[in-house]
Amino acid sequence: MAGSWAPRMTNLDLDTPHGIARAHLRLRADARGALILGHGAGGGVAAPDLRAVADAAGAVGLSVALIEQPYRVAGRRSPAPARQLDIAWTAVVDALREEQLEALPLIVGGRSAGARVACRTAESTGAVGVLSLAFPLQPPRRAGSTPAPSRIEELDGVEVPTLVIQGERDPFGIPPAAPLRTVVLVTGDHSLKADLDRVAAAAEAWLRDVLE
Repeated sequence: MAGSWAPRMTNLDLDTPHGIARAHLRLRADARGALILGHGAGGGVAAPDLRAVADAAGAVGLSVALIEQPYRVAGRRSPAPARQLDIAWTAVVDALREEQLEALPLIVGGRSAGARVACRTAESTGAVGVLSLAFPLQPPRRAGSTPAPSRIEELDGVEVPTLVIQGERDPFGIPPAAPLRTVVLVTGDHSLKADLDRVAAAAEAWLRDVLE
């Protein structure tokens, strides 16, 4: 589990092609890597699972950035189109790599929609790993509608080690494991609130392995 650590905490507003994004930074002078996490479609960076994983990352010596997409900074709850999310995210990651997180091995990730963004952009951001919380594999089927398509290709397209932490009762389904993909099931649903200790422990163990 996460131990004690004393990061320098600050918020930073960053320009992107689609508006101002905000990075909530936990910077360590002795960081051996960095973890950048994005939020879900209708939520923010205060989500309990994001906070738990941020604490776990600090415990293994990482600086952490929790990123608010421009639509959230502007006060909107409805997410921007996927292409805009990807462009804004990549701009933020590039900016942080030039200064605050310069020269550090980078792991990207997020919860739900934020995990999708991290997967789609993993190659362009130069990530050495992807950490996905509650990946929304397939939207639940509504009565009388045809099943929505699976999003497994977004996970399959990631060519670096990937951790997926998924609730056992997630209505979006459970992604399969793969040679570069570890899937850890925890008690609960899509929110991952039921067992935050297990979420943090799984993230901490995987982060240690990736950075060895």
